[in-house]
Amino acid sequence: MRLPYADVIGDPIAQSKSPVIHGFWLAKLGIEAEYHRCLVTTDGLAAYLAERRGDALWRGCNVTMPHKQAVMPLLDRIDDEAARIGAVNTVVREADGSLTGHNTDAPGFLEPVLPLLGDEDYRFAYVIGTGGAARAIIDALFHTEFMIWSISRNPAKAKAEFGRYLGEDPEFLIDLAELKPGPLRPADPEVLSLIVNATPLGMTGQPPLDLPWGGFLANATVYDIVTAPADTALLQQARAHGLATIDGLAMLIGQAAAAFEKFFGVPAPRSQDSELRRLMTQ
Repeated sequence: MRLPYADVIGDPIAQSKSPVIHGFWLAKLGIEAEYHRCLVTTDGLAAYLAERRGDALWRGCNVTMPHKQAVMPLLDRIDDEAARIGAVNTVVREADGSLTGHNTDAPGFLEPVLPLLGDEDYRFAYVIGTGGAARAIIDALFHTEFMIWSISRNPAKAKAEFGRYLGEDPEFLIDLAELKPGPLRPADPEVLSLIVNATPLGMTGQPPLDLPWGGFLANATVYDIVTAPADTALLQQARAHGLATIDGLAMLIGQAAAAFEKFFGVPAPRSQDSELRRLMTQ
C-alpha cells in the first residue's frame, strides 16, 4: 500500500539531512507517511512537478539548491513572504492539485536568533553570500530591525539583489576580497552583532570560507548555515577567537519544522531536538 509522502529535491541531493529529520518526526508521532530524497536536475524540474501534481498522495516538497528561484514560475500560488523574499523552499500540493510556494528558511533562520534579542541599542548583521538562502536571511533580519551589511565576491550583484534592505552608503556593500586580517574590536554591550555565512563555502567538498576577522566585534555571534559538516572550520575559528556560534542544524531543523506542519498537518515534536541532533551527526 502506498503511503502519503513528501520529498526534498535538489542537485546534488545526496547530502540532504531532511529525510532523517522528517522520518524521525513521522516515527515519533506514529504517522504513516514517508519522506524521500529526490535528485531533480534543472532540466527535469518542470517534469517532476507535473508528475507530482497529479499524485494525491504527494504532500509537497522541500526545495534546495539550485531550484529555489527556478521553481517559482512553475507554481500556481506563492505566499506573500516567499514572494517578497524572491525564493521558495517549500512547495505544498493543495487538495485541488494546485501548488503553493512558501519560504520556511526565514523563520527557520530566525529561530535561534530570537533568544539573543534584548534591549541592545543596535543590531548589526554581516551576511556573506548572494544566493537564495541569503535572500531569506536578509529579509528575516531586516524585519527584525537589524542593520545589514552584505559581504560577497560580487558587490554589484549584492546591490541589485539586496539594495532595498541596505543603507544608501556604499559601506554596506563589502567585497569579501577586501576584508583584512587583524584583531577583533572590543566588545560593545550596546550592539548585538551577527556574522552569517549564507554560502556553501565550508561544506564537504567545497573550499573553506577564508574570513579575515579584523574589525568584527569581540561579542559577535557567528552563524554558519552549512550543515555538512555541522561544525565547520568557520565555527571552529570563531570559537578560537572567543566568539559565540550557531550551527546550520539549528536553521535546518527550524525550517523543516515549519514545512513538516504544512505537509502533514501537525506540529513537529520539538521536545526531541537533542535526540534528533545526535542522530543527524552520527
